[in-house]
Amino acid sequence: MTDPVADVRSPQTPVDLQVESGKSTGGGPADVHQLEPDRAKLILTRLLRAAYPHPSFPDGPYERTADAIMTAAESDDGDLRMLLLGLRGLEVAAQGDFVSADDEAAEALLRNVGDDAFFVRIRSTAVVALYDDAEVWKALGYEGSSFEHGGYLHRGFDDLD
Repeated sequence: MTDPVADVRSPQTPVDLQVESGKSTGGGPADVHQLEPDRAKLILTRLLRAAYPHPSFPDGPYERTADAIMTAAESDDGDLRMLLLGLRGLEVAAQGDFVSADDEAAEALLRNVGDDAFFVRIRSTAVVALYDDAEVWKALGYEGSSFEHGGYLHRGFDDLD
């Protein structure tokens, strides 16, 4: 019996993103918890920009979304470890610097982890946090909630080109 998920995956050879915490990975930290918080946030922010590419979005919404993901993960040691292992794995797969990877390379790496638990967890928080940001609303031309202003009928309902 064939795997229906395998039929829709990228034809690229997957990159092994599993990092054993007991072994050194080319000079990097052996313990995933040694991934510096600032570096983890940079990797996560780059991941978000690659996963949700909007050239018109400023850095703020991506950084706030990364903060929301980190905060959610910090509430559970297992989630935090999974997140840090995934981020460290991206670093390893990108020859040590996922943050500097060009858009095409970053997208290819993310396609390889699209079904991984750490990425699914990121996506479940990111899709809400990113698109519920007032700066994103402004960049997209969304005026926000209209209920407290009497609805959209006389407040932008038909102002799109």
